[in-house]
Amino acid sequence: MTQSFARILGLRAILVLVFAFLYIPIAVLVALSFNQGGLPTVWSGFSLKWYASLAGNAAILSAALNTLIVALVSTAIATLLGTLLAIGVEMRRQYGSGLEALIFAPMIIPDIVLAVAMLSFFSMLDFTLGLHTIILAHVVFNLAFVCSVVRARLKSFDWSIVEASADLGASAVTTFRRVTLPVIAPAVVAGALLAFTLSVDEFIIAFFTAGAGRASTTLPMQIYSMIRFGITPEINALATIVMAVSITALTLSQRLNRGVIGQ
Repeated sequence: MTQSFARILGLRAILVLVFAFLYIPIAVLVALSFNQGGLPTVWSGFSLKWYASLAGNAAILSAALNTLIVALVSTAIATLLGTLLAIGVEMRRQYGSGLEALIFAPMIIPDIVLAVAMLSFFSMLDFTLGLHTIILAHVVFNLAFVCSVVRARLKSFDWSIVEASADLGASAVTTFRRVTLPVIAPAVVAGALLAFTLSVDEFIIAFFTAGAGRASTTLPMQIYSMIRFGITPEINALATIVMAVSITALTLSQRLNRGVIGQ
């Protein structure tokens, strides 16, 4: 009994240390974003001036707009294609491991490999790099995630209602709009939120597939360019905002996905 209690206590201590290692640096970053002084590591009073400074920084505002455009457009395309792919795969029902590997390869392949592959592909087609190439690369990256979330819902989907709808004379479009989509809608939204979160945070693929200049610079790229000259409270404030947006979207996605899996 004593050994069992000691083992449980030891495991809890390890768990606390792991969480402390993961989240104390993030908590420090958030706290220092409200630091009044210019030194990023010395607390000198509470202030919101660094957040106000972000609102007047043209480079950051431009990068934020580019990030929003990339995230929204790539999420919309990836959600549409990923949902259709999930439905197509599940309707087929018989598929080999090769198809599974092709679908989920972007989730497994390291980002640097996918980034180099996309850059090589765009260069081979003689594409001019810019926001459009970042969007296309993010669609490839996010499509597998959307497909996996929607497929989790389709695993418990009763396909007999689709057949019944067809027997009653409904077209394929009407059946999808009135029968299939209402059932899988929470999974589609969850997949879209996950794709949006990944797109906002993604740096490596965007860095390799972006063109030169501010016109195709995203927020992660802007943070990287700023941090090369040293960490400032302004960078802490920007990182806090990006993290807050990502956590919010990811939390909503997990809540919807939990409800989908539980159904």
